[in-house]
This record gives sequence, C-alpha cells and structure tokens, in this order.
Amino acid sequence: MSTKKWLAAHTHDLTGVTVAITGPTGGLGTELCRYLAALNASLVLLDRNPEKSAVLREQLQAQFPDVSLRRIPLDLADITSVRVACEQLKALPIDVLIHNAGAYSIPRRTCDTGLDNVFQINCASPYYLTRELLPLLRERSGRVVMVSSIAHNYAISDPNDMDFSTRRPARLVYGNAKRHLMYALHQLFCDETDATLSVVHPGITFTNITSHYPPLIFTVIKHPLKVIFMKPAKAALCLLAGVFSPCEYNTWIGPRLWNIWGLPLKKHLHTADEAEIKRIAAAAEETYKKLKA
Repeated sequence: MSTKKWLAAHTHDLTGVTVAITGPTGGLGTELCRYLAALNASLVLLDRNPEKSAVLREQLQAQFPDVSLRRIPLDLADITSVRVACEQLKALPIDVLIHNAGAYSIPRRTCDTGLDNVFQINCASPYYLTRELLPLLRERSGRVVMVSSIAHNYAISDPNDMDFSTRRPARLVYGNAKRHLMYALHQLFCDETDATLSVVHPGITFTNITSHYPPLIFTVIKHPLKVIFMKPAKAALCLLAGVFSPCEYNTWIGPRLWNIWGLPLKKHLHTADEAEIKRIAAAAEETYKKLKA
C-alpha cells in the first residue's frame, strides 16, 4: 500500500482539533507537522529553538496557507520552562499531546531537579506534562501520543539508578528513559476512561538522533542508512497513526516488519513484566510529585 492510500484509509480531516507537539523542528517532528497541517489540524509547536521554529512556521505556512500555528517555548531539560509551558497549554483547547522530542547522545549533566538530563528530557518532563494536562485532556476526550523507541529493549530498569546517571553508553541511557516513560504511561492510562494513550515508534530512520556517530564514521555510513532504512516521511506515518488509533494496555504502533520497515501495525509489547511496570510507574509518580512540589 502506498503512503497516499494509507493516508486515505487511516486518517480523516482534523478541522477543529488542536495538537500540541514537542520536538517539531526535528526530522520526524517536521514530517508529522506536515501531515497534521495537511489534515487541517491546529498546531501548537513546543520547542526550545526560536530560529528553527521560525523556519518551520514559514515552511508550513508556505505549504499550508490556512494552517493555524502557535508556538510555546519549551526546554524539557529546564523544569521552570516546563512549568511555564504547562500553564500556557492549560489555557488552550488541547485535544492531542504528542511527546515527540528526544535526546540521545548529548553532553551529560545533572539538571536543577537532580536528574540526569537525558532522563529528564526523555521521561521526567514528558510525564510531568502528561500529569498536569490530563484533567484538560479528560474534558476533551483527548489523547496522549508518546514516541517510544526499540532502544527501550537495551536496558532493564534499575531501582537503585533510576535515571542511569552512572551509566555511560548512550543506547542504555536513552533506552532506559524511553522504557520508563512508555511503561509509566501505560500504567497511568490502564484504567483511564476519559482520555486515551497511544505509544508509537518509528523503527530506525535517518534523523538527527541517527547522526550521533563520530564525524568520520557518520560520513561513511550516512548514505547506506538513507538507503537501508525508511525515510522520515514514511517513518512518521507510525507517529501519525497514534493520533487516530489508541493503544490498549501494553501495546504499541510501529513498522510492521521486524519493527524496522513498513506501514504502521499495532503489536503487543513483551519487554517488561508486571512487577517492573508497576515499579516504573511508582517511580514516575514519585518523581512527578517532587517536580511539582
């Protein structure tokens, strides 16, 4: 099935629907914004770089002159920025909240919250946003879409090192953060009746996260990566699918072939047992309460 046929079969007009998305200026985020704008959604761009945001808004308005755009500054590594953005979002009619922003191989530091910055960006701040905006989403029968990763397979959560601050390999630190957010949200929404959750993942695609390799190695591998793996526009369909289809407990949406290639397909997760999920959920709630205090 072509992308055009998939869109016709699995999406519909989003006039009157307001979608807030983190990380809109990256590869997958930008492609997702294009799909949403084409479907007439109103977009709230949550990003930390005003220059990149301005470029994206110009591009979207040039391609979709009638698109409704609003920007709210958001730095997920700065809890003050997260709190301010939350208050602004509460004043808007948000129907869909998309946690798309992510950080993989970045300089490590401890945030003002005491959390490792990779963990705060990929888990703690998105969970805080979800908990704060959940009452609003309930009122509007809204949805949270969380962009996960197959990297969550790389690490089992450690109650003695929740944010993996003592670990060095980026794949473990990033994977642990995605694992925590994914299962914490599944547990949070397991008995929810008024709002829904969709966990999605793009498989492997060529984005800024893929470019974390040393420059010489990246120069050699970037062209094969572009050929072997799905382009961001195709991979973003898995993210878009989450806007239209909720996920039942312990399921996610991703590429149908080996979680790497193909059009979106909903699958069951088999990467954590109930004991670990409940432990992750309890840690997420404890962290949320500390950030809110």
